[in-house]
Amino acid sequence: MATTADFKNGLCLEFNNDLYTIVEFQHVKPGKGGAFVRTKLKNLKTGRVIENTFNSGVKITTARIERRPHQFLYSDDFGYHFMDAETFEQVGLPEALIEGYQFLKEGQEVDVLYHAETETALSVELPSFVILKIVYTEPGIKGDTATNTTKPAKLETGAEIQVPLFINEDEVIKVDTRTNSYYERVK
Repeated sequence: MATTADFKNGLCLEFNNDLYTIVEFQHVKPGKGGAFVRTKLKNLKTGRVIENTFNSGVKITTARIERRPHQFLYSDDFGYHFMDAETFEQVGLPEALIEGYQFLKEGQEVDVLYHAETETALSVELPSFVILKIVYTEPGIKGDTATNTTKPAKLETGAEIQVPLFINEDEVIKVDTRTNSYYERVK
Protein backbone atom coordinates (compact mmCIF):
# COMPACT_ATOMS: atom_id res chain seq x y z
CA MET A 1 0.00 0.00 0.00
CA ALA A 2 1.10 3.51 -0.78
CA THR A 3 -0.38 6.99 -0.63
CA THR A 4 -0.55 9.87 -3.09
CA ALA A 5 2.67 11.22 -1.52
CA ASP A 6 4.49 8.24 -3.09
CA PHE A 7 3.39 9.11 -6.65
CA LYS A 8 6.15 9.35 -9.23
CA ASN A 9 6.25 8.96 -12.99
CA GLY A 10 6.38 5.30 -13.98
CA LEU A 11 4.79 4.01 -10.76
CA CYS A 12 2.45 1.10 -11.49
CA LEU A 13 -0.80 0.85 -9.57
CA GLU A 14 -3.97 -1.19 -9.48
CA PHE A 15 -6.94 1.04 -10.31
CA ASN A 16 -10.47 0.02 -11.41
CA ASN A 17 -9.45 -3.66 -11.48
CA ASP A 18 -6.72 -2.96 -14.03
CA LEU A 19 -3.03 -2.06 -14.10
CA TYR A 20 -2.05 1.53 -14.82
CA THR A 21 1.25 3.38 -14.85
CA ILE A 22 1.54 7.06 -13.95
CA VAL A 23 2.50 9.11 -17.01
CA GLU A 24 2.18 12.50 -15.35
CA PHE A 25 1.02 13.83 -12.00
CA GLN A 26 0.58 17.21 -10.32
CA HIS A 27 0.01 17.93 -6.65
CA VAL A 28 -2.52 20.78 -6.27
CA LYS A 29 -3.14 22.74 -3.06
CA PRO A 30 -5.97 25.19 -3.68
CA GLY A 31 -6.54 28.11 -1.34
CA LYS A 32 -9.89 26.71 -0.26
CA GLY A 33 -10.53 23.01 0.39
CA GLY A 34 -8.25 20.01 0.61
CA ALA A 35 -5.23 19.18 -1.52
CA PHE A 36 -5.50 16.70 -4.39
CA VAL A 37 -3.36 15.05 -7.05
CA ARG A 38 -4.19 15.23 -10.77
CA THR A 39 -2.83 12.28 -12.74
CA LYS A 40 -2.62 10.91 -16.25
CA LEU A 41 -2.70 7.12 -16.11
CA LYS A 42 -1.80 4.76 -18.95
CA ASN A 43 -3.53 1.39 -19.06
CA LEU A 44 -0.82 -1.26 -19.45
CA LYS A 45 -3.10 -3.65 -21.33
CA THR A 46 -4.80 -1.31 -23.80
CA GLY A 47 -2.37 1.62 -23.90
CA ARG A 48 -5.22 4.10 -23.38
CA VAL A 49 -4.44 7.19 -21.29
CA ILE A 50 -7.04 8.47 -18.83
CA GLU A 51 -7.07 11.38 -16.41
CA ASN A 52 -8.01 10.90 -12.77
CA THR A 53 -7.96 13.01 -9.61
CA PHE A 54 -7.03 11.50 -6.23
CA ASN A 55 -7.65 13.24 -2.90
CA SER A 56 -4.40 13.85 -1.06
CA GLY A 57 -3.44 11.04 1.32
CA VAL A 58 -5.65 8.37 -0.32
CA LYS A 59 -4.22 4.86 -0.07
CA ILE A 60 -3.57 3.06 -3.36
CA THR A 61 -2.44 -0.45 -4.18
CA THR A 62 0.82 -0.58 -6.09
CA ALA A 63 1.70 -3.41 -8.43
CA ARG A 64 5.17 -4.86 -8.79
CA ILE A 65 6.37 -4.75 -12.38
CA GLU A 66 9.55 -6.43 -13.55
CA ARG A 67 11.50 -5.31 -16.59
CA ARG A 68 13.29 -8.25 -18.22
CA PRO A 69 15.69 -8.08 -21.17
CA HIS A 70 14.63 -10.07 -24.23
CA GLN A 71 15.87 -10.52 -27.77
CA PHE A 72 13.49 -10.32 -30.74
CA LEU A 73 13.67 -13.53 -32.80
CA TYR A 74 10.99 -13.44 -35.50
CA SER A 75 7.35 -12.74 -36.26
CA ASP A 76 4.73 -15.00 -37.84
CA ASP A 77 0.94 -15.44 -37.96
CA PHE A 78 0.87 -16.22 -34.23
CA GLY A 79 2.61 -13.01 -33.10
CA TYR A 80 6.08 -11.78 -32.26
CA HIS A 81 8.55 -14.16 -30.66
CA PHE A 82 11.14 -13.13 -28.09
CA MET A 83 13.82 -14.97 -26.12
CA ASP A 84 14.52 -14.15 -22.47
CA ALA A 85 18.18 -13.07 -22.26
CA GLU A 86 18.66 -14.76 -18.87
CA THR A 87 16.66 -18.01 -19.03
CA PHE A 88 16.67 -18.46 -22.85
CA GLU A 89 12.94 -19.27 -22.76
CA GLN A 90 10.91 -18.19 -25.78
CA VAL A 91 7.68 -16.25 -25.47
CA GLY A 92 5.19 -15.26 -28.17
CA LEU A 93 3.39 -11.93 -27.76
CA PRO A 94 0.62 -10.26 -29.79
CA GLU A 95 1.26 -7.09 -31.81
CA ALA A 96 -0.99 -5.06 -29.49
CA LEU A 97 1.55 -5.28 -26.63
CA ILE A 98 4.39 -3.84 -28.74
CA GLU A 99 4.57 -0.10 -29.21
CA GLY A 100 6.66 0.60 -32.32
CA TYR A 101 6.57 -2.99 -33.60
CA GLN A 102 7.29 -1.72 -37.13
CA PHE A 103 10.89 -0.94 -36.06
CA LEU A 104 11.67 -4.44 -34.71
CA LYS A 105 14.67 -6.08 -36.37
CA GLU A 106 15.74 -9.68 -35.78
CA GLY A 107 18.28 -9.92 -32.97
CA GLN A 108 17.26 -6.58 -31.44
CA GLU A 109 17.32 -6.18 -27.65
CA VAL A 110 14.04 -5.03 -26.00
CA ASP A 111 12.57 -4.89 -22.49
CA VAL A 112 9.43 -6.86 -21.70
CA LEU A 113 7.40 -5.67 -18.70
CA TYR A 114 5.91 -8.46 -16.56
CA HIS A 115 3.37 -8.30 -13.74
CA ALA A 116 5.39 -9.95 -10.96
CA GLU A 117 2.51 -11.72 -9.18
CA THR A 118 0.80 -13.25 -12.22
CA GLU A 119 3.89 -13.56 -14.49
CA THR A 120 1.96 -12.13 -17.44
CA ALA A 121 3.61 -9.97 -20.08
CA LEU A 122 2.16 -6.45 -20.11
CA SER A 123 4.10 -4.61 -22.80
CA VAL A 124 7.28 -4.54 -24.87
CA GLU A 125 9.49 -1.45 -24.81
CA LEU A 126 11.89 -0.82 -27.66
CA PRO A 127 15.06 1.19 -27.09
CA SER A 128 14.61 4.95 -27.58
CA PHE A 129 16.65 4.85 -30.79
CA VAL A 130 17.16 2.09 -33.37
CA ILE A 131 19.60 2.05 -36.26
CA LEU A 132 18.04 0.94 -39.56
CA LYS A 133 18.98 0.92 -43.23
CA ILE A 134 16.89 2.67 -45.89
CA VAL A 135 15.89 0.23 -48.64
CA TYR A 136 14.00 2.68 -50.85
CA THR A 137 13.61 6.43 -51.18
CA GLU A 138 13.65 8.91 -54.03
CA PRO A 139 17.18 10.08 -54.83
CA GLY A 140 18.41 13.24 -53.13
CA ILE A 141 19.57 16.26 -55.07
CA LYS A 142 22.75 18.11 -54.15
CA GLY A 143 21.94 21.34 -52.32
CA ASP A 144 18.62 20.12 -50.82
CA THR A 145 19.69 20.86 -47.27
CA ALA A 146 18.48 24.44 -46.84
CA THR A 147 14.79 23.72 -46.28
CA ASN A 148 12.99 21.57 -43.74
CA THR A 149 11.12 19.52 -46.34
CA THR A 150 10.94 15.75 -46.13
CA LYS A 151 10.25 12.75 -48.32
CA PRO A 152 9.03 9.20 -47.56
CA ALA A 153 11.57 6.43 -47.05
CA LYS A 154 11.06 2.69 -46.60
CA LEU A 155 13.23 1.01 -43.95
CA GLU A 156 14.61 -2.54 -43.83
CA THR A 157 11.86 -3.56 -41.40
CA GLY A 158 9.14 -2.43 -43.82
CA ALA A 159 8.25 0.73 -41.88
CA GLU A 160 7.87 4.04 -43.70
CA ILE A 161 9.00 7.34 -42.17
CA GLN A 162 9.70 10.86 -43.39
CA VAL A 163 13.37 11.77 -43.90
CA PRO A 164 15.14 14.96 -45.06
CA LEU A 165 15.69 15.38 -48.81
CA PHE A 166 19.46 14.79 -48.60
CA ILE A 167 19.06 11.19 -47.31
CA ASN A 168 19.60 8.53 -50.01
CA GLU A 169 18.87 4.84 -50.49
CA ASP A 170 21.22 2.37 -48.69
CA GLU A 171 22.10 4.92 -46.01
CA VAL A 172 21.90 3.97 -42.34
CA ILE A 173 19.86 6.25 -40.08
CA LYS A 174 18.90 6.50 -36.42
CA VAL A 175 15.12 6.44 -35.79
CA ASP A 176 13.45 7.75 -32.63
CA THR A 177 10.96 5.01 -31.64
CA ARG A 178 9.08 7.33 -29.25
CA THR A 179 8.06 9.74 -32.03
CA ASN A 180 8.41 7.34 -35.01
CA SER A 181 10.62 9.87 -36.77
CA TYR A 182 14.05 10.34 -38.32
CA TYR A 183 16.70 11.44 -35.81
CA GLU A 184 20.06 11.51 -37.58
CA ARG A 185 22.26 9.88 -40.18
CA VAL A 186 24.71 7.24 -38.90
CA LYS A 187 28.23 7.37 -40.26
